[in-house]
Amino acid sequence: MEVINIQGTDDTPNVILDKDNNKFEISGRSLPEDVNMFYEPIMNWIDGYSEAPNEKTEFNFKLEYFNTASSKIILDILLKFEEIVENGNDVTIKWHYHEEEEDMLEAGEEYADIVEIPFEYEAYTD
Repeated sequence: MEVINIQGTDDTPNVILDKDNNKFEISGRSLPEDVNMFYEPIMNWIDGYSEAPNEKTEFNFKLEYFNTASSKIILDILLKFEEIVENGNDVTIKWHYHEEEEDMLEAGEEYADIVEIPFEYEAYTD
């Protein structure tokens, strides 16, 4: 399966989707001008991955900031991983947040309340 490795900008996140090395991460800032266009290849990749996922998947979110449009896409991503869990595979979401950013922790907790996927929270410092 093709690896997706997108270098982030001030407005778009870093994205690594690498099935062979079991590395799945979205990090940085997510406020792309056209959220659907930016995330379309990512969503398509996850659709393909869901057909033959790894036995265990650990997806890392390490977002400093995301806008409302991105929050909907993040939920869509989580719902796709929830389907993988429903099909009997092991998925864990690691939600990284800056220790001084309670809002980001709360955002992760809100997502965890919506989807049936185990979440782990990890605070980090600069």
